Amino acid sequence: MNRRSLAAVGVALSLSSLVTGCGSETVAGLAIPRSPLPPPPSSASSSRTSTPAPTSKLARPGDCAELVNSLDLRRKVAQLVVVGVSGDNPGAAVSMVRDNQVGGIFIGGNATALLKDRSLDALQAAAQLPVAVSVDEEGGRVQRIDDLDGDIPSARQLAATKSPAEVRKLAADRGRQLRARGVTVDFAPDTDVTDAPDDDVIGDRSFSPDPNRVKTYAAAFAAGLRDGGVQPVLKHFPGHGHGSGDSHKGTVVTPPLAQLRTVDLVPYRDIASYGPVAVMVGHLDVPDLTGGVPASISPAAYQLLRTEFGFTGLVLTDDLGAMKAITAQYSLPDAVLKALQAGADEALWSSGGRVDEVLDRLAKAVQAGELPAARVQESVTRVLRSKGACG
Repeated sequence: MNRRSLAAVGVALSLSSLVTGCGSETVAGLAIPRSPLPPPPSSASSSRTSTPAPTSKLARPGDCAELVNSLDLRRKVAQLVVVGVSGDNPGAAVSMVRDNQVGGIFIGGNATALLKDRSLDALQAAAQLPVAVSVDEEGGRVQRIDDLDGDIPSARQLAATKSPAEVRKLAADRGRQLRARGVTVDFAPDTDVTDAPDDDVIGDRSFSPDPNRVKTYAAAFAAGLRDGGVQPVLKHFPGHGHGSGDSHKGTVVTPPLAQLRTVDLVPYRDIASYGPVAVMVGHLDVPDLTGGVPASISPAAYQLLRTEFGFTGLVLTDDLGAMKAITAQYSLPDAVLKALQAGADEALWSSGGRVDEVLDRLAKAVQAGELPAARVQESVTRVLRSKGACG
């Protein structure tokens, strides 16, 4: 997703939430922590590489199973969706969360009302479990709070002008600004590898055409976001940098998997070295891997990430509701279902709406055995753990 093309979408969405006090919510007799991440750390603590887990009754091993088992089916599948909301209509966002108890929201476009005046407090108060509040704040042409807190350079500019340590500090400052506004997840950094012109679909969103340099700077940016209390999301697995086009506009075909392994997939090697991150899977058709379908709905793509790269964290899709690589082929409910069947933990659609329709489709799929209950249990556990709702 990019900044300017999402301005309209924002009017039409892993992993943590709440910027205010700690408190708790009771679900099925269990005390759920109301704040999945601690407050933004002070600058004196910005050298930390991870965010401490919140202390609560449930923040210990074994409690996730108890919490997940306490949820009915619709509440479970609702935790697996990240829904776009309008940044200029806080009331509508609160109502959507209250009515559907979704796992996350995405604030796209450039409207900022929802990011001011503690508007997200009411949204969190409407939820029985913490809501992941996400944006895509990369810098450069993909920013959400530049009108509020100032501009930051693109990834390409950062790698050209700053050291990794300086990038980490910049990202930590940005993370604290996001966290203070109620944002808890940033769909950044972009780990794509390309030397394409700045205004290409990836272009200056990439740190470098050198995959090892991309990894170094992406790791610094991710660590900085965590220092600021925000969860980073690496994107777009398995690599958009050498794709044939723009998935906002249609099908994107990447080089063969063997070539991706030598360049585009290099930033995902030893992925545990990044520290706690999530990964976004793109709508990328990979020869010899995805069988002519986008990676975001391909079991083989998720298996590659989980097995060859050993990733055990949260995995979500790129936008399923406003990108023609998906919308030209699948209805929204079918796309969400296919993504979860393939292995995604969370399905994202920035366009918002149709939440009842999607949740109905998912619940029926579980009841019919199309979406295995064990698959749902596994993903809900990852989602809740990522938000600090359980240990």
